[in-house]
Amino acid sequence: MERNETAIPTGFPQLKNDTFLRAAQGEETEYTPVWCMRQAGRYLPEFRETRAAQDFFATCRSPEACCELTLQPLRRFPLDAAIIFSDILVVPQALGMEVMMVPSKGPTFPEPLKEVEDLLKLHQKVDVAAELGYVFKAITLTRHKLEGKVPLIGFSGAPWTLMTYMIEGGSSKTMAKAKAWLYRYPEASRRLLTLLTDVIVDYLVGQVAAGAQALQLFESHAGYLGPEQFAEFALPFIQSIVKRVKNKLRENAVPVVPMIVFAKDAHYALEDLAESGFEVVGLDWTICPQDARRRTGKEITLQGNLDPCALYAPKEKIGELVKKMLEGFGSQRYIANLGHGLYPDMSPENVGAFVDAVHMHSRHLNKLQNTLGHQSS
Repeated sequence: MERNETAIPTGFPQLKNDTFLRAAQGEETEYTPVWCMRQAGRYLPEFRETRAAQDFFATCRSPEACCELTLQPLRRFPLDAAIIFSDILVVPQALGMEVMMVPSKGPTFPEPLKEVEDLLKLHQKVDVAAELGYVFKAITLTRHKLEGKVPLIGFSGAPWTLMTYMIEGGSSKTMAKAKAWLYRYPEASRRLLTLLTDVIVDYLVGQVAAGAQALQLFESHAGYLGPEQFAEFALPFIQSIVKRVKNKLRENAVPVVPMIVFAKDAHYALEDLAESGFEVVGLDWTICPQDARRRTGKEITLQGNLDPCALYAPKEKIGELVKKMLEGFGSQRYIANLGHGLYPDMSPENVGAFVDAVHMHSRHLNKLQNTLGHQSS
């Protein structure tokens, strides 16, 4: 996307609930906003009904289907943000790779990258408007259908995470094939990561131009890298993306939106991530809230990090865990979420209990802090 040749959509309904955006930008909020990764997912009966007998990526390519799936959780729960229904693997598809979603196996690449020469099979220049325009159309449609209820989040996978799928050919317990590339072919690995970075930058800019009001970058496979490899093959590309996206948005006279980075299991890089230019750092459930807050400082918003499996607990227990999490993070400069996505067998009622508990306990915590503040002044 050299320049934004297509007209940027306008006339979106006025936003009624900006709590999520204000928290992301470090502004004071009445309560802690909450959304869930994979909130549009198989745990919802209506999601399963909509998706029944339809190919996964065919669904991703249908703006109407993506819009409907994005809106479903908003009809059930008072969430403070929507996230567009899509998949991180649309980027490898845009580069010319075939990806299928195989039942009970997950994403599968029939012809993964095996040798350095295979990089030549990838499109070296990608017109994101042509290849991924269906995502942009879904975002624009969803912005209108949301009727200003809550902000809409766009997203992409980060380069290293996408590289793992492209080389492993699907899911992996060790990422040994992808990691072998980093050791055997470091220059080729950097070429691939750079190519992915270029596409991701244009893809994220295009999402904002289409109507996304925030962006999340998923480095879901960060935990397979040690500190040195992360610093060499993940962090520089993550930093490049946030810088270039914001610069391009300014150049194209498109509003600069808050950006979230979620690097799962990258505890060793928390300080680096906090200083990378993202407004929000997402956390998985294996890090203590107080520790994360201490290490990232006061100028960053944190997001997370309830163990998704906590939603298997009784509703009362979920409430207790949420209260403890809020006390750990503090109710300001904080967006509540899970430490990873919702699982297909989770109860929608328990998801609702999680959302309600965040709102209730954060309002109470804010009230308590305000009372204590008045007493001390």
